[in-house]
Amino acid sequence: MTQIAEPGERAAPGFAGTAAGRKPRTRRKFNIQSILGTTPMIATAIGVFVICIIFSIIWSFTSSKLFPNFNFVGLSQYERLWRTDRWIISVQNVFVYGVLSMIVGMVFGYLLAVFMDQRIRQEDLFRSIFLYPFAMSLVVTGLVWQWMFDPNLGIQSAVRQLGWTSFEFAPLVKQETALYGLVLGGLWNGVGVTMAIMLAGLRGVDAEIWKAAKVDGIPTWKTYLFIVLPMMKGAIATAFILSATGVVRVFDIVIAMTQGGPGVSTQMPAIYVIQHITDRANVGQGMAAATMMLVPVMVIISLQYLFQWNAKRKAART
Repeated sequence: MTQIAEPGERAAPGFAGTAAGRKPRTRRKFNIQSILGTTPMIATAIGVFVICIIFSIIWSFTSSKLFPNFNFVGLSQYERLWRTDRWIISVQNVFVYGVLSMIVGMVFGYLLAVFMDQRIRQEDLFRSIFLYPFAMSLVVTGLVWQWMFDPNLGIQSAVRQLGWTSFEFAPLVKQETALYGLVLGGLWNGVGVTMAIMLAGLRGVDAEIWKAAKVDGIPTWKTYLFIVLPMMKGAIATAFILSATGVVRVFDIVIAMTQGGPGVSTQMPAIYVIQHITDRANVGQGMAAATMMLVPVMVIISLQYLFQWNAKRKAART
């Protein structure tokens, strides 16, 4: 029970009814164990990510070959980069791969989340099945799909043995279809995570929204598409950012499935970077390509913070 000071008396310190009406100050306690426990992670993040990114950008303006140096040549590496056909093709490939995998992945991820949101039996089992591919290494995923698309071992061979001798399904052996085979392998690996994020967004929608939609006689599919989906901006943004960053740095699954072939039909920017740093001993050119790969990631992160800042500003005004 709060005590109120009588006129002429000084209120006892520490009570809510102080004369000044101020809350008592609380001292912040620093947990030494927490600080010591997070220090290695912070040091790793700064040392591996921040410092390495800074030096990568610096070396992209140098003539570094087998070993890095500080012989600055301005924008020469970038000019050469954008005059190289292999780099142009790599950018085109990653753009097509990214658009297809992100659009199809977001759609299928949301459909799977809607399916899981029906409170089906064995929900935990289905969730584990959908998430299992993401737990696998991308190299293993790539090898599995390479075998499935192999004309002598995979789907084509199995169907022909059943009697359909003219059946053809070997996308990785043709330049026109190899990139689409990569998209299928990437979708199988990542759509489960998108489903999990979307499902978390669905479960976060207020139950009153569903009740109001039922009272108004709105069909369930329209509720999911036109009412609930626009309310899941946070989940959609998270899934989009994860998918986009994964597309920019795609490497393992390409090496495992196609090694960048046939020809250059599945060449990716990450392969270009690794080849120039290791095989071709041209660190400057590789760092220039790596810096260009960093640009879209920074743009995506900047847009995310911009949207968050704008949302906080609007919330503060209301």
